[in-house]
Amino acid sequence: MVNEEPNQQEHDGSPAQEPALRADPSTSAHPSVSIHPSVSAHPSVSAHPSVSIHLSVSAHPSVSAHPSFSIHPSVSAHPSSPAHPSTLAQPGGLAQPGGLAHPSSSCPEDLSVVKVSKRRWVVVLLFSCYSMCNAFQWIQYGSINNIFMNFYGVSAFAIDWLSMCYMLTYIPLILPVAWLLEKFGLRTIALTGSALNCLGAWVKLGSPKPHLFPVTVLGQIICSVAQVFILGMPSRIASVWFGANEVSTACSIAVFGNQLGIAIGFLVPPVLVPNIEDRDKLAYHISIMFYIIAGVATLLFILVIIVFKEKPKHPPSRAQSLSYALASPDASYLSSIVRIFKNLNFVLLVITYGLNAGAFYALSTLLNRMVILHYPGEEVNAGRIGLTIVIAGMLGAMISGIWLDRSKTYKETTLVVYIMTVVGMVVYTLTLNLGYLWVVFITAGTMGFFMTGYLPLGFEFAVELTYPESEGMSSGLLNVSAQVFGIIFTISQGQIIDNYGTMPGNIFLCVFLTLGAALTAFIRADLRRQKANKETPENRLQGEEEEEEESNTSKAPTTVSEEHL
Repeated sequence: MVNEEPNQQEHDGSPAQEPALRADPSTSAHPSVSIHPSVSAHPSVSAHPSVSIHLSVSAHPSVSAHPSFSIHPSVSAHPSSPAHPSTLAQPGGLAQPGGLAHPSSSCPEDLSVVKVSKRRWVVVLLFSCYSMCNAFQWIQYGSINNIFMNFYGVSAFAIDWLSMCYMLTYIPLILPVAWLLEKFGLRTIALTGSALNCLGAWVKLGSPKPHLFPVTVLGQIICSVAQVFILGMPSRIASVWFGANEVSTACSIAVFGNQLGIAIGFLVPPVLVPNIEDRDKLAYHISIMFYIIAGVATLLFILVIIVFKEKPKHPPSRAQSLSYALASPDASYLSSIVRIFKNLNFVLLVITYGLNAGAFYALSTLLNRMVILHYPGEEVNAGRIGLTIVIAGMLGAMISGIWLDRSKTYKETTLVVYIMTVVGMVVYTLTLNLGYLWVVFITAGTMGFFMTGYLPLGFEFAVELTYPESEGMSSGLLNVSAQVFGIIFTISQGQIIDNYGTMPGNIFLCVFLTLGAALTAFIRADLRRQKANKETPENRLQGEEEEEEESNTSKAPTTVSEEHL
């Protein structure tokens, strides 16, 4: 056995067995006690990952005058052989996952220290900013749908596809990007996403002419690819950079940026691009909007290069520390997906999240069309209604994130927010055609508070249900569901509005939101990450013992108590 002590020595070629109890009268009155201190004949394999109990801290027969009690799981003598992760019991009760001879590339320098970094707020705010920029580019066409229809001479459906291409691109690319996130880490994904976002913005600068609609489509497709590198990151950034009592708040801030971008996308384009007949003047106003967004995207890309780091020096929580210790560069990506889809609670969450987020995407895309039908010439107020929906949702997201960090009531909070989303959608549907814009502002804001506020709840609930699987994987699958339902709802509701009016289209969404609320009630609150954060070192050793007994690759550690001795 190799003991991890200050005077650690390796004894290659030592006898296969030593006496279990060795007393040396010349050393101390408190001799060290070693249970099963044998070393495998083959140093590349740890044949007996047993647990040694030392009444003193020393690698030699000699014993300190002040005996202490510690538990040391044995590790492989060969540096290329990973041993099972283990935990050291310390006076402070801090769990130290360790025992990996080959730690993952994403593992911090010292897993024994759990500490949050001051840089964490800068990282999450920077991510929030370039996510905001990308979200603005998603909705900038839909918020003035009728103006772009007239400028490019295309149908409303063609302009709708400028929004739906974000959803369509995401579906086939999310799994490769999630794999890249696991393989290369946060910084590489952040650089790629911000770079593509910047490139798409500059491509659009070549499109403010009526015959160059394909160029604006190309720029939008590039931005949609950038979105794949952005949407799945909030929960991952929160887990890697923030402590156990901050993760939900941090995830809400990260999602907050995306929602703020949508809000600005509703507000700014109607102001910058007025509804005028002169196409030359219209082209000038459109180019001004494109120049502004290209400049902002470029600045944010430069800041990501300078500021964004891969990970903090120390893990911010016990769950993250254990996650680093369990990480393996040889882990099967496909097996991770299979394990996630065997989790019935997560599958139900994927469906319910997709129904809610898909309804939000459809409403955002079609809002301008719905408002103009009932209130002609109110493009600016249509944008302001969209702004109200998103701002209220951002407030809801922040409140729910803080509430989750304090209460940890994921299931209850998610269900209540979902039910209130259905109520808000019904009220909005019934008041849209009353002829009073101020009423629409109030009912739309109430609906947005819950509908948009639900989005970060879904991310955090998914991480809890699937821990210790990758946060990028669970978030990515939620977003795939959202994009699929978003495309279905946008096309279906658009056709219903064109043929039957806005109320049947909104009732269509109400039905599916009610279904989502009912399914949410069946999700069981299996909060695995919270259990990992609360787990004591002794409990974790017992848990590892039970898991390793079922494994065919190693022998379970044996825990011996003082009473047994």
